[in-house]
Amino acid sequence: MSKNMTMRYTYPHSIENGHGEQITFVQLVKDPAGDWLEVENLVQPGSGPPMHVHFKQAESLTVVSGRIGVQEFGKEPVEHGRGSTVTFQAGVGHKFWAAGSEPLRCKGWIKPAHNVEYFLTELYASTKASGKGRPDDFDGAYLGLRYKSEFDILEVPAFVRKVIFPVTVFFGKLAGKHEKFADAPEPVR
Repeated sequence: MSKNMTMRYTYPHSIENGHGEQITFVQLVKDPAGDWLEVENLVQPGSGPPMHVHFKQAESLTVVSGRIGVQEFGKEPVEHGRGSTVTFQAGVGHKFWAAGSEPLRCKGWIKPAHNVEYFLTELYASTKASGKGRPDDFDGAYLGLRYKSEFDILEVPAFVRKVIFPVTVFFGKLAGKHEKFADAPEPVR
């Protein structure tokens, strides 16, 4: 069993990527079936995560205000309004965004928690620090490879994931860039 890094955080724990997305991990809920996270999202108009997949977790969001645009991999985009709930099952590629002119506020959950809080916390921090709307090259490659059994960003081309990421991590490790991830939890296999 992997270290569960969600236990290191004080709740509520908020992260933001500097490009219109904020997630608040409201609480870690202890459950015999697997600990899960209660979350809240604030997404600015036109913002939202890229097409991605959680191989181990389901995610559900209920619109509190605004409109949510949703697209599952290979399907047409749809929009939902206040009170609507969208649920993405584990293994289903998806993205969402604030559709319309007002911010999107959602409440929801991620089950089971596994390493999603650590992964997103590090990814958002790197994205904010880079100022480029994406994580630092080494950070993105390192996190993408380390947690590839749990998460994938489907908008990153396969060549980049399979060739560029390993080369970037190799040279980054030679430069000691990996040391900031010394306490990273083991991936869930």
